[in-house]
Amino acid sequence: MLSILQTSNMTVVIVIMAVVTLATRWGGVFIMSYIPLSDRVQRFIQAMSASVFIALIAPIMLETDTAGRLALITTFVLMLALKMPIVAMSLGILVAAMSRQFFF
Repeated sequence: MLSILQTSNMTVVIVIMAVVTLATRWGGVFIMSYIPLSDRVQRFIQAMSASVFIALIAPIMLETDTAGRLALITTFVLMLALKMPIVAMSLGILVAAMSRQFFF
């Protein structure tokens, strides 16, 4: 009985998180539809996305193992070189998996 309650609570938390994420994304699109995209606003958005990326990556870089660091470096270099984030992240995941399987 206890595991059913825990699973039910977990489902509720996941649904709430999904709703909040969806609301913030839709809210951002709604708000930005009223703001003219000047050069200054575009530079701000680009700088903000880079700072969010760094804020997410920095703690991982400090806490992870060698394979994780190698994967993060690979992803970073490929993002700069290819300018294709999905490809870079996919190859970073592949590097992490392969290096953990065969080297670390």
